[in-house]
Amino acid sequence: MKKLILGLFMTVLPALTMAAAPTVPLDTMEPDHTNKPSLQRGAALFTNYCLGCHSLEYARYMRVADDLEIPREMYEENLIFTGAKIGELIEIGMDKSEAADWFGNAPPDLTLVSRVRGEDWLYSYFRAFYKDEGRPLGVNNAVFENVGMPHVLTNMQGLCAVPPKIGTNPSVDPLSGDVRGTDICGEWAIEGTMEPVEFNRAMYDLTNFLSYMGDPVKVERERLGILVLIFVAIFFVFAYLLNREYWKDVH
Repeated sequence: MKKLILGLFMTVLPALTMAAAPTVPLDTMEPDHTNKPSLQRGAALFTNYCLGCHSLEYARYMRVADDLEIPREMYEENLIFTGAKIGELIEIGMDKSEAADWFGNAPPDLTLVSRVRGEDWLYSYFRAFYKDEGRPLGVNNAVFENVGMPHVLTNMQGLCAVPPKIGTNPSVDPLSGDVRGTDICGEWAIEGTMEPVEFNRAMYDLTNFLSYMGDPVKVERERLGILVLIFVAIFFVFAYLLNREYWKDVH
């Protein structure tokens, strides 16, 4: 009995730990894996800003190109900078031990990051960097405190001088019709090249791409699921009629 109780306790302990973990407000986003232009823009952003440090080592260039409807020749010419072949895994040349010395920890592989963190967390994290001279890289993050990653998107977003207001959804002014709350930063230390709405859209595309990477067969899986349910519904009708035919003489 004691072993049974201990086993049950160990089973629910991870759930209790996760429930007790501190949480931060997050902005919401709904991924759309059928939006090919969004996924294509997200792939370009990831390649140009993330792939230098973060790999997608459980995916192949060829599969991504086919799923995103990018011609393989065009993908190889514009989105592969390492000399890798189109059929190879999406890996990086950075040595993990050297990366750990530079950043404190080796940058993780991001193939399944959307399955671990969730799309809302990623979308909020990308937009939550701010200036913090007390950190080694001069930046911090309102979603991931004391993060060891530099703000590689500073030229696009700029750098917020104060912690940004994450988790406050934009609202529409009933009198003017203006959308308010898209600019989550109250004061900028560095101005970016994009307006807040434009940068939010870019981060949606990047998050959408990483969501696809975590579940590349989602669209096909959902399509097959609908077909299976339709088949089961039709089969149920014939099964019901056959059952009634078998039992009509019994009753």
